[in-house]
Amino acid sequence: MADSLPDHESLLAAAEEGVDFDGFVLERTDDGTYALETPEARETTLEEGELERALESIPAFVSNWRYWDAIGGEGTARRTFLRWCERAPIADATTEGQTLGDEPLEVPERHDALEEGIVREWGQLRIAVRLADGGEGERRYELRHVDDADRAREELERREDPRDARELSTYDEEGRYRPLKTAPTLRSGWVLPDLTGRALVEAVDFFYPATIANWHRERRGELDVDHWLETAERQTGIYDVIDELPREAVDWMAEACCVDSQCLRRREWEYDDDDALEAPGGDGPFPCREPCSLVVAAARKWAILESEAERTYELELTTSELNQLAELIDAVADGRTDEIREADVNDGANRYRARYLRAKRFDENGGLEATKRE
Repeated sequence: MADSLPDHESLLAAAEEGVDFDGFVLERTDDGTYALETPEARETTLEEGELERALESIPAFVSNWRYWDAIGGEGTARRTFLRWCERAPIADATTEGQTLGDEPLEVPERHDALEEGIVREWGQLRIAVRLADGGEGERRYELRHVDDADRAREELERREDPRDARELSTYDEEGRYRPLKTAPTLRSGWVLPDLTGRALVEAVDFFYPATIANWHRERRGELDVDHWLETAERQTGIYDVIDELPREAVDWMAEACCVDSQCLRRREWEYDDDDALEAPGGDGPFPCREPCSLVVAAARKWAILESEAERTYELELTTSELNQLAELIDAVADGRTDEIREADVNDGANRYRARYLRAKRFDENGGLEATKRE
């Protein structure tokens, strides 16, 4: 963005070519006077002094033009995202269904809303945009975790540099490394309180890389999607085996990895261009255009495991113990083992229940006592 907003002289210079933006129309006519139009009124044959007085009566339209003229980048992902943040009309959406998510606000209503602040959510990020002090139309953006929506700024760790998002997104609440940036495990307790538009986009890109760009491409109908089969077939080295993963296993993999509880992106890739997966793709605001590196790495292990021949085993379990094994698997798969109280022995995934089952049914080497049926 430019260092400063355009001044009055810049607006008059722009009128030479004609201004037509967000319902604000200004042009210089052949006789040297000006024509000014908004959705509410139209004035013509205005001399420069008359024009200045007319512009002073519509400050919201003038300041809105100034801000977006300074932003520049017509048609870019950065500009479109910033427009989305304040619910401004966006004219470049060509993909049916990929709308703003809210009815866009026209200039007077949007100006009033920006006085109070407009809030949007982008994954686990809460973006609040408001008018900066000074009355020139400049915006300021606050970025924080959605879970901290009601907390005072003073309670949060204050950050100023958008590049701090790299550090904030590296580890979860428990200090564990986050290999997938779009996993719903972003830690809370921080705030970037006073960002410019450019800094906001930079920070969001550090939190969720490429999500703005891919969202923008999707809106324009330009998102290039690489489906599973083409992704798998181009792998080399140790990942060359993933194209051997059975068709039904790809559905299981998508159900395991590519749902809202595991990733905030909305999966747009399928098994192949004409072969859709049964697993739901999720409801995230930004699309996933190809299997990510985490899915590819996991697929290598599953391809190896799926190559094993199935055998039948016999083991002795009570009905309650069989149900407990299912509860244990569910608890681990859903990541809720840390939530189970030690005293809650009614939960099959309770630590003491699990240890009791191991002591009773597992051998001294830690294996489940089972007999292979010939």
